Amino acid sequence: MTRLARKLRLFDFFALAFGVMVGAGWLVVMDDILQRGGPLGAILGFTAGALMLLPVGYVYGRLVRAIPDAAGEVAYTARFFPPIVSFITGWVMLFTYWITCPFEALAAARISGYLFPSLNTFELYRLGGRPVYLPHVVLGLTITVILTWLNYRGIQASARFMKWTTFIFLSLVMVFGFAGARQGSVNNLRPLFSHAPLLSVLLVWQIVPWLLSGFESVGKCAEEASPDFRERDFSLAVILTIFVGLGFFWFVILAVAYVVPAQALSGGGAFPVAIAIERALHANWIVDLLMASALVAVLRTFNGNMVASSRMLFAMGRRNMLDPRMGYVHPRNQTPSVAVIVIGIGTALAVFLGQAGLVPILEVGAVAAAMGWMAACASYFCMKPALAGRAAAIFGVLMTALMVLVKVVPLVPGHFTRYEWMAVAIWAGIGALVRAPQSGLEEVSSAVTEPAKLP
Repeated sequence: MTRLARKLRLFDFFALAFGVMVGAGWLVVMDDILQRGGPLGAILGFTAGALMLLPVGYVYGRLVRAIPDAAGEVAYTARFFPPIVSFITGWVMLFTYWITCPFEALAAARISGYLFPSLNTFELYRLGGRPVYLPHVVLGLTITVILTWLNYRGIQASARFMKWTTFIFLSLVMVFGFAGARQGSVNNLRPLFSHAPLLSVLLVWQIVPWLLSGFESVGKCAEEASPDFRERDFSLAVILTIFVGLGFFWFVILAVAYVVPAQALSGGGAFPVAIAIERALHANWIVDLLMASALVAVLRTFNGNMVASSRMLFAMGRRNMLDPRMGYVHPRNQTPSVAVIVIGIGTALAVFLGQAGLVPILEVGAVAAAMGWMAACASYFCMKPALAGRAAAIFGVLMTALMVLVKVVPLVPGHFTRYEWMAVAIWAGIGALVRAPQSGLEEVSSAVTEPAKLP
């Protein structure tokens, strides 16, 4: 039986996870971050959030080493919970990764429209009061086709794309930061906190898990690790992604705050940070550089989530949770070709929803990720690890449960609206329709590496 290609090394896993983690979201919400906490409040809020995610990252690093299966959370929960729990866990995680793909496709179109305003023409229709432009749809579909083809060809081509775009993205961000530093002012950093210090930190901490998610995607490609890959490097890739993500947000928070004060970031528009920087510095090339870095980040994130979602779909098909054809491996490319094509088609269809249709769905995706983390932590606790492992698992369950509750409890500000609940109902209904009748009889291919002892 054809197996997935084993090509990935440490930096490949890091580039994949960092690509899933950092897209264009930081640019879109940077104004909100600084208005929530101020420069120092944002730095402290991100630091607290990253430190609280470390136990979850520790759990994932151990689980991937013990169960190197593309099914990820499905495989972890299958050891200790009924099949329906594994299916629900896999289904919500599939949603988390897949829904990011059309969002990033449209984000690329929006960024291109900022750089080339002529693309913001030929309105097709409106959803939620927002226009859907023909050039945006065409560009989103074109990117979807290209990345689908890239992933169909093989993981090595996709990994090479991730490495180069990661290098280019970080280089462009650093150039932007240092260029802005020459024209900014330390006075723009005041006030350090937008509210009382503790409140400022807490307001930023609330959104950190959403912006730093993606480290868990390492496990989705565990079967594609190079034969000489060291098992302990799975943990290293996970923890490295969290710390590099934290360092990245430190850098961009300080860079943006140094150039423009937080009070100037309330101008509205699709990219208020870019608009504020352009007004403050009267230097279009710096803004173009910023938007170019965001465009590269979008392509990275799109590709990273396509890799993760296609592997999850493939693994669920292989376990007979979905149509077994999803578990097909291309004999020459050694890729889950059917799963890749299905993800590409689903992404292309979702592009027509426009930005307004996808934003509430993304809110559901963030909660779905927390549910997957919770299931992984609960599974690790059931594996009876050492005291430190049990403590990390318990902390992870409690923290992720809190993340879910603050979005679904009606009394909490920022809870789900009817649009988010509609997205939940639709995805649950699709899951009920496509779930294979024999999903309780999981048959895992021999291509899956035998699990090691719990480290």
